[in-house]
Amino acid sequence: MATFEIIMPKMGESIEEATITNWFVKEGDKVEEDVVLLEIATDKVDSEIPSPVEGVIKKIFFKQDEVVPVGTVIAIVDLDGDSGQEEESVEEAAPVTEAGAEPDAETNTSPEGISKEQINSAEGRFYSPLVRKIASEEGITQEELDSINGSGLNGRVQKRDIIAHLEGRGEASSPKAASVAESASVAESATAPAPVSVNAEDELVEMSRMRKLIAGYMVKSKQTSAHVSNMIEVDVTPVVEWRNRVKEDFLKKEGVKLTYLPVFLEATVRALRDFPQINSSVDGDHIILKKRINLGIAVSLPDNNLIVPNIKDADSLNLTGITKKMNELAAAARSNKLNPDDIAGGTFTVTNFGSFQNDIGTPIINQPEVAILAVGAIKKKPAVLETEHGDVIAIRQKMWLSLSYDHRIIDGALGGAFLKRVGDYIESFKGV
Repeated sequence: MATFEIIMPKMGESIEEATITNWFVKEGDKVEEDVVLLEIATDKVDSEIPSPVEGVIKKIFFKQDEVVPVGTVIAIVDLDGDSGQEEESVEEAAPVTEAGAEPDAETNTSPEGISKEQINSAEGRFYSPLVRKIASEEGITQEELDSINGSGLNGRVQKRDIIAHLEGRGEASSPKAASVAESASVAESATAPAPVSVNAEDELVEMSRMRKLIAGYMVKSKQTSAHVSNMIEVDVTPVVEWRNRVKEDFLKKEGVKLTYLPVFLEATVRALRDFPQINSSVDGDHIILKKRINLGIAVSLPDNNLIVPNIKDADSLNLTGITKKMNELAAAARSNKLNPDDIAGGTFTVTNFGSFQNDIGTPIINQPEVAILAVGAIKKKPAVLETEHGDVIAIRQKMWLSLSYDHRIIDGALGGAFLKRVGDYIESFKGV
């Protein structure tokens, strides 16, 4: 019997696992080439996986909502088209822990330790072979391992996390450790969410998967970074006048609509070159200064959720290039056609409150970045202008910029100087 293995594909350089959100076929179904078999989700991006071959679904190894590492066999297709059961059933494929990684040879552990199967199935959480080995050798239970806060990507437990946990566990028997643990328990109880009452007339709505992810990211960001916000009002009259002059010709020539936002993005990129510490991340006691400027753009989706694709190497693009790439990413986001790499690797994010006619706001940092810029609505306001004949009052187009930044590494002087530089570049815009 000729068979074909369906593998969990690697959807991007930084993607190590995906969640199966929906199967469109079941065992025994006949499928044609390019027919969609299942839908998977990686972080915020959903993708449909088509069948590369024609045949009959012989075996499905993972159910809906299971998290599967890339490179794992998720189904087998019988190329001969035989939907009957073989006398010898196909052995279930053991999930690999990483792309190309083999399962550990030793799966039998002590009753108190953790087996490979237990770790791979723990609430969909992924553990590397090294972490699994340490857990087994140290007799760490599944519940104990699940309680460890990870410092890796998406909260993944790394070697240093489990080692620190073991060291802390050894000290837990001392009176001092017990006192600290008791104090921590009291603090945790004090910060626990207050119970919510539900009345008969209230409607209970289940959060979507994306909304759950966003909620988790936002809470984690607040817990990670010491947020501080600065605001500045800028005069965007030259930008408004220039766009009004060229928008029709720009649409005919370039095939895309010209908005104000690309001008603000270009000014942001220039300022990031001037202040490289704003384009960085924090790793423990180290600051990682990013050499690439991958500019994230917050995009509101039709279902009221939010996603942040980023313009890779935005500093290598001119205003026209930024405009086209921004429109391309926004269209892909709203039609659910983003690739995982489109939302990976961002170094700084811009969000446009002005599109909802909001003047100002204090956005939450998009981890692991250290700052985020919010652009407000453009409105006509009276302003005092200095002229050679003295001060005059004139009607100008004004807009607020607000910057939230991580006070762990960015002080008020640096954050304020960066924000002022963005404003200066916008106010001195001469067109292209």
